[in-house]
Amino acid sequence: MRAVVYKGPKEVAVEEVDEPQIEHPNDVLIEITTSCICGSDLHMYEGRTAAEPGIVFGHENMGIVTEVGDGVSTLKEGDRVVAPFNVACGFCKNCEEGFTGFCTNVNPGFAGGAYGYVAMGPYKGGQAEKLRIPYADFNALKLPEGREHEDSFALLADIFPTGWHGTELAGLQPGESIAIYGAGPVGLMAAYSAKIKGASEIYVVDRVPSRLELAEKHCDATTINFEEGNPVDQIIDAHGDEVDRGVDAVGYQAIDPEKARDADDDDPYDPARENPAVVLNQLIRTVRPTGQLGIPGLYVPSDPGAPDEMSAEGRLGIDFGKLFEKGQKLGTGQCNVKDYNRELRDLIIEGRADPSFVVSHRVGLDEAPEMYEAFDKREEGVTKVLLEP
Repeated sequence: MRAVVYKGPKEVAVEEVDEPQIEHPNDVLIEITTSCICGSDLHMYEGRTAAEPGIVFGHENMGIVTEVGDGVSTLKEGDRVVAPFNVACGFCKNCEEGFTGFCTNVNPGFAGGAYGYVAMGPYKGGQAEKLRIPYADFNALKLPEGREHEDSFALLADIFPTGWHGTELAGLQPGESIAIYGAGPVGLMAAYSAKIKGASEIYVVDRVPSRLELAEKHCDATTINFEEGNPVDQIIDAHGDEVDRGVDAVGYQAIDPEKARDADDDDPYDPARENPAVVLNQLIRTVRPTGQLGIPGLYVPSDPGAPDEMSAEGRLGIDFGKLFEKGQKLGTGQCNVKDYNRELRDLIIEGRADPSFVVSHRVGLDEAPEMYEAFDKREEGVTKVLLEP
């Protein structure tokens, strides 16, 4: 079958790979109908992880069940399903408590498993024609038959629940104000989730005009372009004070505006422009005393392309003294997708949520290399790319 294979920094290719097989009675196989390119994939694509060539990418997957293991009891051939990016067993202590992003059984020596991602276990990705879903009764979420809501349902694998998770980590309550740093897919979904939850004011920080326009149009957000001035000052001036909650939807490859102004314009995403702690420190200053920060943005313990030796080891210059002084709380970690995806699915079915506004491209699998390049460059109008084998 054809699949998107990592070849090395800034290079993927569509190649023939072995088809998945039933390996355990709890497995199912699906024929992929939609898989998404995620901002997290770009970390591997750029060579900013320990990923080695040969990985089949793709952790946001949905499709039709084509084969069912003998131990599967709730799924049958022909069922339409979406799989959380977390691979989870369902019965370890963390899974039983709802922390499926930190399953201790599926990836020995590491808390958590995922499809097609470095250090997240032996699970091949779904940017391919077919995929194996292990522990399928637990991991596969059934969807209505047909093709309705295909784009929206595809986002249940990761970014819609992850955006929602960011607001949960921040402790957002109806009527509160929130600032979200990053207007990529997860940041937009965090802003959209804040709108659904009844936030009184939503501020979204980025520098890509098309993304800020989506935040304003679909999330009722006040948008902040960090290239036009200090985003903390802009938010406090607009709000009149610090906000109640904050979300970091950027992660460790955050651009520092000061460094960006002094860097080579030929490469707007040169690591020399980065400051891995800049968004965290801006959030500490943006959020009020005793407020709360949600951090679903990715941070890693090892970064081969880091701008300095300390951050290469995952150690960041966080203003912890200011955090302590303000008595703020923070929540971190990848999303436990199963904690949210059933309810978010039902919001979509009932017409109360339509996250598909974030989708900018639906293309064939063969166009994946070009779309990876465009998404990596944050080209205007490229927000979320869906692949269709």
